[in-house]
Amino acid sequence: MFFTRLISGIALLIIAILAFYIGDLPLILLSTLISAIGLFEFYRVLDLEKKTIVYLGYVYSLIYYSLIYFKLNHYIFFSVIAFLMLIFAIYVFTFPKYKTEEISSIFMGVIYIPILFSYVYNTRTYEDGKYLVWLILISSWGSDTCAYAVGSLFGKHKIAPVLSPKKSVEGSIGGVLGAAIIGGIMGYILSGHFKSTFSPVFTCAASCAIGSVISQIGDALASAIKRNHNIKDYGKLIPGHGGILDRFDSMIFTAPAIFFAIYFLG
Repeated sequence: MFFTRLISGIALLIIAILAFYIGDLPLILLSTLISAIGLFEFYRVLDLEKKTIVYLGYVYSLIYYSLIYFKLNHYIFFSVIAFLMLIFAIYVFTFPKYKTEEISSIFMGVIYIPILFSYVYNTRTYEDGKYLVWLILISSWGSDTCAYAVGSLFGKHKIAPVLSPKKSVEGSIGGVLGAAIIGGIMGYILSGHFKSTFSPVFTCAASCAIGSVISQIGDALASAIKRNHNIKDYGKLIPGHGGILDRFDSMIFTAPAIFFAIYFLG
């Protein structure tokens, strides 16, 4: 199990490195694919995957990423409202085929997965994006590793005993500090390469600290949804890790956190 998880983790890291490095079309295509699979896993957990209306979620996800890629961002807010109005119209004119909770979950899934995860690509589009995008990985996977290490060694006070009995306050703090330190080191090493980022060391460290906090909330949210629906994993797509949402749950939240942290800090 350990080696399976390790090999899968290495494969994911290699794919992420290539997509982050190249950016542009490969990254937007990868983001769209991850979002679509994640959306399917989310709808499946909520027993919605066989409902015809969920296909609108997939179609809108494709439209949304197309707007981003072709730099039509000024239409995004309109598209979100139009999507909401459309599923409300279907809810009304097909009543009582769909329940209110189902319509709400379909809209929530689109906001939660494709829209939040798209900030991976958005961060890459910054002038210094080819460096700053790595802060997303540091704040999610790096923070998770640091939190696990510190929690295993010093964890005594449970942060959420019912939801995540193995996670501790000490581990959470360790994750935040670890991410900040790694981010600061990256900013220092690459400081000569940044063109428009104010104080790279500070911006990278502070952004990673903020991202780590949000990352842990994202991880807890995914766990809460699984607990509510009595499942262990969202899927089996990634050997040793589970589904897309099991591996990218924290990154979904971290991506917009890093994007806006950089925007306001740097």
